Amino acid sequence: MCGIVAYNGKSNAQERIIHGLEKLEYRGYDSAGIAVVDNGALKYVKSAGRLQNLKDKLEQNPVDGNCGIGHTRWATHGVPNEINSHPHLNTKEDIALVHNGIIENFSTLKEELIADGYTFKTETDTEVIANLLDKHYDGNLSSTVEKVISLLRGTFALAIISSRDPGTLVAARRENPLILGIAEDGVFAASDVPALLNYTRDVIYIENDEVATIQNDGSYSIRKFGEEVEKEIHHIEWSMESASKDGFDHFMIKEIYEQPKVLKDCLLRKVKNDFVDLGETSFTKEEILGFDKIYMSACGTAFHASEIGKRAIEDAIGKEVTAEIASEFKYNMPFLTENSLLIIVSQSGETLDTLTVLREAKDRGAKVLAITNVVGSSIDRESDKVIYCDAGPEISVASTKAYSTQLLSLYLLALDFGYKLGTYDKEFVTDIVKEFESLPEKVEKMFDSRDSIREIAKTIANKKSMFFLGRGLDYLSAKEGALKLKEISYINAVAMPSGELKHGSIALIEEGVPVVTLLSQMELFEKSISNIKEIKARGAYTIAIASEENSALRSVADEVILIPKTHDMYMPLLAVLPQQILAYETSVILGNDVDKPRNLAKSVTVE
Repeated sequence: MCGIVAYNGKSNAQERIIHGLEKLEYRGYDSAGIAVVDNGALKYVKSAGRLQNLKDKLEQNPVDGNCGIGHTRWATHGVPNEINSHPHLNTKEDIALVHNGIIENFSTLKEELIADGYTFKTETDTEVIANLLDKHYDGNLSSTVEKVISLLRGTFALAIISSRDPGTLVAARRENPLILGIAEDGVFAASDVPALLNYTRDVIYIENDEVATIQNDGSYSIRKFGEEVEKEIHHIEWSMESASKDGFDHFMIKEIYEQPKVLKDCLLRKVKNDFVDLGETSFTKEEILGFDKIYMSACGTAFHASEIGKRAIEDAIGKEVTAEIASEFKYNMPFLTENSLLIIVSQSGETLDTLTVLREAKDRGAKVLAITNVVGSSIDRESDKVIYCDAGPEISVASTKAYSTQLLSLYLLALDFGYKLGTYDKEFVTDIVKEFESLPEKVEKMFDSRDSIREIAKTIANKKSMFFLGRGLDYLSAKEGALKLKEISYINAVAMPSGELKHGSIALIEEGVPVVTLLSQMELFEKSISNIKEIKARGAYTIAIASEENSALRSVADEVILIPKTHDMYMPLLAVLPQQILAYETSVILGNDVDKPRNLAKSVTVE
């Protein structure tokens, strides 16, 4: 999530905006910028890279004035560089704005604006809004903003200034967070509370489609659909540290709870009118038919997503797909040729093992499609096609929301391939997309199980080892659950197919050994029940994760965690969440550094 800080009042805007942006650096960003109305003129300074780069520029050329906007950007459209950084301006450069979110219909709006004579300097969707404001300007910045946001499809938090209306700051939102901070010397607009705490603890939460107008005398008003809205002022008691985590104890649990939102965001750019639409980020039917073989490669959590994505793509194209761990695949790629497609998955886009595979594939003439969360990363720049996860920055080392969006992106890619090849008809794809659109609500529902999962965590926290079992896709989900527990609790968690346990490893089952078994695949349900009985007879402490239609499991397993039902192929999107929470709660009980586990780094850039 990008950072927005805006201010209008009696004090120096640059000072307050830069200080606020510093408090939002934890969110992750790739560029920064500021714009201020100074003596009736609009001035702006932007810089790629860290906020310090912007501060260095401002030391040489400060921007004075009391009304301004600032931004730290996490790229979603266009590579991370100074040109694409915010604020963005209209062609005449007398309107400036900062924007968090994604404008779905920006391409259509941009074509219309170009036809009207407007020019564009950047690759972003945000610049479209600046020129729309110019096109529809009616002499009043606030009413113009109200008019323009009605034309936008997608999500946004906006802060806007203009030399045409120099004493006014306007802010608006839809789905992306935005608050006002009421201070003695003026009013702030920001994307998050930490930006304001040095100046005020009195905040107003802006709701969807509300437009806030802030004047330089400290007065403000809020309207929705043309009607003025009365808003309550809330007093914040949070500490700086808890504020940056939205009141959560750790970034990991915050990011677990963000999954309903990021699943929605992941769909925003990839679905139109309840149908998958990957546009230029995918391949044509002819190109897909031309690939002699499809390979997938990744590391760690991204590899677990790839293994599940492999099953979905195989179902879509009716051919075998090979998934290989990147650190091994780079030494054994004899069959990958110029006629092959390589699909790589990387949260950071900088994973060196995966990059090595990508580069070898490119040297051989193969096509590469990447699924990554970081625009402008090495993998993004070097791939032929890129599908972005749209998970926003992930601070905790242990990946949670990025994994879920990797899975969803791969499922959408499979649907795209299947429809183009005729495996799936339009009705099937539409039904599945609608099911995906229901997933955020189902994920939200699972948070109700957190207390019961915490009780299970108390039991397993003093164990030295445990097993995660599953059959079919459940085994692949179990691998991710075991990895999460290992990463942050340091318990030796072993994942294996349920049916393989009896071929040697069952010798390790003794009284009290915890065993998590996933049972989301209905075709394999009865066999998995037999496995639970088999290990329970040997004294194991059994934990079952199953769809809510299987509540009878309570008579078989010691503990049962029920999850909502969806199509078996897509159950991994739901099955992972209780495993993430179990790992988190166990780590907390053990007193570990949840967000920064020992020996691990967020981006693995060494071999």
